[in-house]
Amino acid sequence: MPSTRIATARLTERACHEGDADAALALLDQSIALRHRRIALIRYLLAQQLGAPLQARHHEYVEKIAARLSADTLASLAGAARARLRV
Repeated sequence: MPSTRIATARLTERACHEGDADAALALLDQSIALRHRRIALIRYLLAQQLGAPLQARHHEYVEKIAARLSADTLASLAGAARARLRV
């Protein structure tokens, strides 16, 4: 069984370089399970850009995070999400 880091790297490759919406959603689900904040928001935006089937729980999770961040920080995270997508 591959390590979590290797599995995450594979998902990241698929999402960011191949435009795989399912991989982006899996990364987001992983971030939510691990209670990530900023990376979850970046992964949410990436999944959204790729047209992943986001659910209410995804939206609710990032809304709570975004409510605590400044506009500048949100803009920076949005830029980071766009930069990750190299399809």
